[in-house]
Amino acid sequence: MPGRKKKVPISVYLDPDIMATLSDYAGRREQPLSLIAEAAIASFLSPDDAERREAVVAKRLDQIDRRLNRMERDIGISVETMAVFIRFWLNTTPALPEPAAQAARAMVGKRYEAFIAALGRRLAQGPKLRQEIVEDVGESPPNATESDP
Repeated sequence: MPGRKKKVPISVYLDPDIMATLSDYAGRREQPLSLIAEAAIASFLSPDDAERREAVVAKRLDQIDRRLNRMERDIGISVETMAVFIRFWLNTTPALPEPAAQAARAMVGKRYEAFIAALGRRLAQGPKLRQEIVEDVGESPPNATESDP
């Protein structure tokens, strides 16, 4: 084999943590340490390394942008839902007569605390309203049949 060059051995000092990580990776891949080290050095020295890193960063930024757009949409839906509910409630709930209004004002603190407690439980346990809406409006559940109400 006259065309094949003999590999040159080198001695490298690695931090024990890096060596443990390298050994673990080599063991999982069932590859020799020298092959993985050679590939890492070649990748580091490659002229297109910066372009690859830029592509990875751009891809991650695109993913973050899409997530932020979804969050912005979800927050907009939540705000609109709350506004529509409040307007509907205000338009359909008749005013209370004065004696009943005074009793309602007396209960407002207790009712607000109960609301906050219920909201806290709902947020801690889920499911979220937006998930329920998707489930209600979207496809029927996989176990549902045509005869289900």
